Amino acid sequence: MQCRLSSCSRCWFASPRFRWRRGETLRLATLAPPCGVRAVAVRALDKAGIAWNEAFVGGGVTAVAAAALAGLAIAPLAKRIALPGLIDIGPAHDLPRLGSSKVMLHSNVSDPAKLAALRTLAATFRSVVGA
Repeated sequence: MQCRLSSCSRCWFASPRFRWRRGETLRLATLAPPCGVRAVAVRALDKAGIAWNEAFVGGGVTAVAAAALAGLAIAPLAKRIALPGLIDIGPAHDLPRLGSSKVMLHSNVSDPAKLAALRTLAATFRSVVGA
């Protein structure tokens, strides 16, 4: 069984007081490798020729978002998990688009009762998150 539970666009989030000008090194707040969002973000910046450094590497997404909210750096995050007070600065600074994250359910379960339970769980998840 494989099904999509949800998707959410990823953006460049920062405090409203964060300042950056093209040509300056962009300060990032990220999770450590092998974080997939980090990989997408740094690949996009490299492709766009934007110099960057990791100003903050957090142990969890809440810490990364808090670093962005404090004005330390910008954070590539899914819109769904951005803290109140963060703004998407990507369009204003012509930063590369980050695409979207997909939440998938993968299972090798073959028992009909367990499959039914997984389908119910997936439907409930989608109804709650609005997928």
